[in-house]
Amino acid sequence: MASQKLTSLVTLLCLISLSHCRDIEREMTVEVKAGTQECFYENVKAGETIDVEYQVIDGGQGDLDINFIISSPTGAVLVQDLRRADGNHRTTMSEEGDYRICWDNTFSHFNSKTVFFGVVIENENEDDEDLWDDGFDSSVTAEDIYEMKVEDIKDAMDRIRNHLTKSRFLQDQLRAFEARDRNVAENNYTKVNFWSTVNIVIMLCTGIIQVILLRSLFDDKSRLHGLWKKGTASTFS
Repeated sequence: MASQKLTSLVTLLCLISLSHCRDIEREMTVEVKAGTQECFYENVKAGETIDVEYQVIDGGQGDLDINFIISSPTGAVLVQDLRRADGNHRTTMSEEGDYRICWDNTFSHFNSKTVFFGVVIENENEDDEDLWDDGFDSSVTAEDIYEMKVEDIKDAMDRIRNHLTKSRFLQDQLRAFEARDRNVAENNYTKVNFWSTVNIVIMLCTGIIQVILLRSLFDDKSRLHGLWKKGTASTFS
Protein backbone atom coordinates (compact mmCIF):
# COMPACT_ATOMS: atom_id res chain seq x y z
CA MET A 1 0.00 0.00 0.00
CA ALA A 2 2.81 2.38 0.89
CA SER A 3 4.67 1.64 -2.35
CA GLN A 4 1.46 2.20 -4.32
CA LYS A 5 0.98 5.58 -2.67
CA LEU A 6 4.59 6.47 -3.33
CA THR A 7 4.20 5.55 -7.00
CA SER A 8 1.01 7.58 -7.18
CA LEU A 9 2.72 10.57 -5.58
CA VAL A 10 5.58 10.40 -8.09
CA THR A 11 3.04 10.19 -10.89
CA LEU A 12 1.26 13.26 -9.55
CA LEU A 13 4.48 15.24 -9.32
CA CYS A 14 5.35 14.32 -12.91
CA LEU A 15 1.91 15.41 -14.09
CA ILE A 16 2.23 18.69 -12.22
CA SER A 17 5.58 19.33 -13.89
CA LEU A 18 4.13 18.51 -17.30
CA SER A 19 1.33 20.98 -16.76
CA HIS A 20 3.89 23.81 -16.93
CA CYS A 21 6.07 22.44 -19.73
CA ARG A 22 4.78 25.05 -22.21
CA ASP A 23 5.96 28.02 -20.13
CA ILE A 24 9.05 29.59 -21.70
CA GLU A 25 11.43 31.91 -19.89
CA ARG A 26 14.43 33.58 -21.49
CA GLU A 27 16.88 36.23 -20.33
CA MET A 28 19.55 37.81 -22.48
CA THR A 29 21.84 40.79 -22.84
CA VAL A 30 22.25 42.03 -26.41
CA GLU A 31 24.29 44.84 -27.98
CA VAL A 32 22.45 46.85 -30.65
CA LYS A 33 24.91 48.58 -32.96
CA ALA A 34 24.39 52.16 -34.11
CA GLY A 35 22.05 52.40 -37.07
CA THR A 36 20.82 48.80 -36.71
CA GLN A 37 18.13 46.78 -34.97
CA GLU A 38 18.12 43.38 -33.28
CA CYS A 39 15.04 41.15 -33.58
CA PHE A 40 14.00 37.87 -31.96
CA TYR A 41 11.16 35.58 -32.96
CA GLU A 42 8.95 33.63 -30.57
CA ASN A 43 6.36 31.07 -31.61
CA VAL A 44 3.20 31.77 -29.62
CA LYS A 45 -0.14 30.00 -29.63
CA ALA A 46 -3.48 31.74 -29.55
CA GLY A 47 -4.44 32.70 -26.00
CA GLU A 48 -0.88 32.65 -24.67
CA THR A 49 0.69 35.70 -23.05
CA ILE A 50 4.05 37.31 -23.80
CA ASP A 51 5.59 39.22 -20.92
CA VAL A 52 8.64 41.29 -21.94
CA GLU A 53 10.70 43.44 -19.59
CA TYR A 54 13.77 45.33 -20.81
CA GLN A 55 16.15 48.12 -19.88
CA VAL A 56 19.10 49.82 -21.54
CA ILE A 57 22.14 49.29 -19.31
CA ASP A 58 24.77 50.96 -21.50
CA GLY A 59 24.40 53.69 -24.10
CA GLY A 60 28.04 54.25 -25.03
CA GLN A 61 28.61 58.01 -25.13
CA GLY A 62 24.91 58.69 -25.78
CA ASP A 63 21.67 58.49 -23.84
CA LEU A 64 20.20 55.33 -22.36
CA ASP A 65 17.30 55.02 -24.80
CA ILE A 66 16.09 52.70 -27.56
CA ASN A 67 13.00 51.90 -29.62
CA PHE A 68 11.05 48.73 -28.80
CA ILE A 69 8.53 46.97 -31.05
CA ILE A 70 6.43 43.78 -30.86
CA SER A 71 4.90 42.74 -34.20
CA SER A 72 2.33 40.05 -34.99
CA PRO A 73 2.87 37.30 -37.60
CA THR A 74 1.01 39.49 -40.11
CA GLY A 75 3.35 42.45 -39.47
CA ALA A 76 0.94 44.53 -37.38
CA VAL A 77 2.59 46.53 -34.58
CA LEU A 78 1.16 45.45 -31.22
CA VAL A 79 3.48 47.30 -28.84
CA GLN A 80 5.82 50.20 -29.54
CA ASP A 81 8.09 52.30 -27.32
CA LEU A 82 10.03 55.28 -28.68
CA ARG A 83 13.31 56.38 -27.10
CA ARG A 84 12.68 54.62 -23.79
CA ALA A 85 15.28 53.55 -21.24
CA ASP A 86 13.17 50.64 -19.95
CA GLY A 87 9.77 49.08 -20.27
CA ASN A 88 7.51 46.23 -19.21
CA HIS A 89 4.75 44.89 -21.48
CA ARG A 90 2.35 41.99 -21.00
CA THR A 91 0.27 41.10 -24.05
CA THR A 92 -2.15 38.24 -24.73
CA MET A 93 -1.94 37.04 -28.32
CA SER A 94 -5.07 36.33 -30.35
CA GLU A 95 -3.48 34.31 -33.18
CA GLU A 96 -0.85 31.61 -33.48
CA GLY A 97 2.43 32.28 -35.24
CA ASP A 98 5.93 33.76 -34.97
CA TYR A 99 5.89 37.09 -33.16
CA ARG A 100 8.78 39.49 -33.69
CA ILE A 101 10.40 41.33 -30.76
CA CYS A 102 12.77 44.11 -31.87
CA TRP A 103 15.07 46.68 -30.33
CA ASP A 104 15.68 49.50 -32.82
CA ASN A 105 18.77 51.73 -32.63
CA THR A 106 18.58 53.17 -36.16
CA PHE A 107 18.14 56.70 -34.81
CA SER A 108 21.67 56.63 -33.36
CA HIS A 109 24.57 57.25 -35.76
CA PHE A 110 27.52 56.59 -33.44
CA ASN A 111 26.54 54.97 -30.14
CA SER A 112 25.65 51.32 -29.66
CA LYS A 113 23.19 50.32 -26.93
CA THR A 114 23.37 47.33 -24.58
CA VAL A 115 19.95 45.98 -23.60
CA PHE A 116 19.07 43.46 -20.90
CA PHE A 117 15.68 41.78 -21.32
CA GLY A 118 13.58 38.89 -20.13
CA VAL A 119 10.80 37.14 -22.06
CA VAL A 120 8.16 34.91 -20.46
CA ILE A 121 5.57 33.04 -22.52
CA GLU A 122 2.79 31.37 -20.59
CA ASN A 123 -0.75 30.13 -20.99
CA GLU A 124 -2.91 31.44 -18.18
CA ASN A 125 -6.01 29.63 -19.41
CA GLU A 126 -4.43 26.22 -19.80
CA ASP A 127 -6.74 23.48 -18.58
CA ASP A 128 -4.93 20.72 -16.76
CA GLU A 129 -7.94 18.49 -16.14
CA ASP A 130 -7.03 16.16 -19.01
CA LEU A 131 -3.61 15.58 -17.50
CA TRP A 132 -5.18 14.53 -14.23
CA ASP A 133 -7.72 12.27 -15.87
CA ASP A 134 -5.69 10.62 -18.62
CA GLY A 135 -4.48 7.22 -17.37
CA PHE A 136 -4.86 8.25 -13.76
CA ASP A 137 -8.01 6.57 -12.51
CA SER A 138 -6.68 3.11 -13.26
CA SER A 139 -3.75 3.39 -10.83
CA VAL A 140 -5.06 5.63 -8.04
CA THR A 141 -8.32 5.33 -6.18
CA ALA A 142 -10.44 8.20 -4.94
CA GLU A 143 -9.42 7.38 -1.38
CA ASP A 144 -5.72 7.68 -2.26
CA ILE A 145 -6.27 11.04 -3.95
CA TYR A 146 -8.12 12.28 -0.90
CA GLU A 147 -5.42 11.10 1.51
CA MET A 148 -2.57 12.68 -0.43
CA LYS A 149 -4.45 15.96 -0.91
CA VAL A 150 -3.50 16.36 -4.53
CA GLU A 151 -4.88 19.84 -4.86
CA ASP A 152 -2.92 21.04 -1.84
CA ILE A 153 0.29 19.65 -3.33
CA LYS A 154 -0.43 21.26 -6.69
CA ASP A 155 -1.25 24.65 -5.14
CA ALA A 156 1.87 24.55 -2.95
CA MET A 157 4.11 23.71 -5.92
CA ASP A 158 2.51 26.46 -8.00
CA ARG A 159 3.10 29.02 -5.24
CA ILE A 160 6.71 27.92 -4.78
CA ARG A 161 7.35 28.05 -8.51
CA ASN A 162 5.79 31.51 -8.86
CA HIS A 163 7.73 32.87 -5.89
CA LEU A 164 11.01 31.49 -7.22
CA THR A 165 10.34 32.94 -10.67
CA LYS A 166 9.50 36.36 -9.24
CA SER A 167 12.56 36.29 -7.00
CA ARG A 168 14.85 35.40 -9.90
CA PHE A 169 13.42 38.12 -12.13
CA LEU A 170 13.74 40.65 -9.30
CA GLN A 171 17.37 39.70 -8.73
CA ASP A 172 18.11 39.92 -12.46
CA GLN A 173 16.41 43.31 -12.62
CA LEU A 174 18.46 44.59 -9.68
CA ARG A 175 21.64 43.33 -11.37
CA ALA A 176 20.64 45.11 -14.56
CA PHE A 177 20.02 48.35 -12.64
CA GLU A 178 23.41 47.96 -10.98
CA ALA A 179 25.09 47.39 -14.35
CA ARG A 180 23.39 50.45 -15.84
CA ASP A 181 24.36 52.68 -12.90
CA ARG A 182 27.93 51.37 -13.05
CA ASN A 183 28.15 52.10 -16.78
CA VAL A 184 26.82 55.62 -16.27
CA ALA A 185 29.32 56.25 -13.47
CA GLU A 186 32.20 54.90 -15.56
CA ASN A 187 31.20 57.05 -18.54
CA ASN A 188 30.98 60.15 -16.34
CA TYR A 189 34.36 59.30 -14.83
CA THR A 190 35.89 59.01 -18.30
CA LYS A 191 34.37 62.31 -19.43
CA VAL A 192 35.56 64.14 -16.30
CA ASN A 193 39.09 62.80 -16.70
CA PHE A 194 39.20 63.68 -20.41
CA TRP A 195 38.03 67.27 -20.04
CA SER A 196 40.17 67.77 -16.94
CA THR A 197 43.21 66.66 -18.95
CA VAL A 198 42.27 69.03 -21.78
CA ASN A 199 41.92 71.95 -19.35
CA ILE A 200 45.28 71.18 -17.73
CA VAL A 201 47.01 71.02 -21.12
CA ILE A 202 45.46 74.34 -22.17
CA MET A 203 46.51 75.97 -18.90
CA LEU A 204 50.07 74.68 -19.24
CA CYS A 205 50.33 75.88 -22.85
CA THR A 206 48.92 79.28 -21.90
CA GLY A 207 51.37 79.59 -19.01
CA ILE A 208 54.36 78.63 -21.19
CA ILE A 209 53.34 81.16 -23.85
CA GLN A 210 52.98 83.90 -21.24
CA VAL A 211 56.43 83.14 -19.79
CA ILE A 212 58.04 83.19 -23.26
CA LEU A 213 56.39 86.50 -24.12
CA LEU A 214 57.42 88.12 -20.84
CA ARG A 215 61.02 86.96 -21.17
CA SER A 216 61.20 88.24 -24.74
CA LEU A 217 60.41 91.75 -23.53
CA PHE A 218 63.65 91.88 -21.52
CA ASP A 219 65.90 89.65 -23.62
CA ASP A 220 67.65 91.60 -26.39
CA LYS A 221 68.81 88.42 -28.09
CA SER A 222 65.33 86.99 -28.38
CA ARG A 223 63.70 86.98 -31.81
CA LEU A 224 60.46 88.08 -30.28
CA HIS A 225 62.24 91.08 -28.76
CA GLY A 226 62.96 92.36 -32.29
CA LEU A 227 59.31 92.00 -33.15
CA TRP A 228 58.38 93.99 -30.08
CA LYS A 229 60.75 96.75 -31.15
CA LYS A 230 59.38 96.86 -34.67
CA GLY A 231 55.83 96.95 -33.35
CA THR A 232 56.69 99.78 -30.97
CA ALA A 233 58.52 101.77 -33.66
CA SER A 234 55.61 101.43 -36.12
CA THR A 235 53.21 102.53 -33.46
CA PHE A 236 55.07 105.78 -32.68
CA SER A 237 55.81 106.52 -36.30
